[in-house]
Amino acid sequence: MRRTGLPAAPPSPADLAGVLLVGLADIHAPALAQQDRAAAWQAEKCARYRAAWTEALARFGRQGLGAAFLDRHEAFLAAGCPPQRDVCPRTSEELALADAMTLAALNAGLAGTFLPFACRE
Repeated sequence: MRRTGLPAAPPSPADLAGVLLVGLADIHAPALAQQDRAAAWQAEKCARYRAAWTEALARFGRQGLGAAFLDRHEAFLAAGCPPQRDVCPRTSEELALADAMTLAALNAGLAGTFLPFACRE
């Protein structure tokens, strides 16, 4: 390539806009990818927990489980396992099931903070 000694033409506004858009995409791409991974992991955790819950109910049965306990737990699952903790085990059967779910969740690679169990009263 032969240089003529003449300065290059300044970039056009369209050239600058293209560079800016590419730069912004590069900046936001990792953040978007991280959000996608976090959402996928939340869905995976919920699926693992749901499978453990189904197995626990089959194993332990529903006797001694109150409607409030079952309803709040179903709401937790239906909402995609959000971080709100308001499933309160009150009976000995509910407490035994909550204990079993804690062990199952930890064995499935979930943190104890994932669990829906908390009694605020």
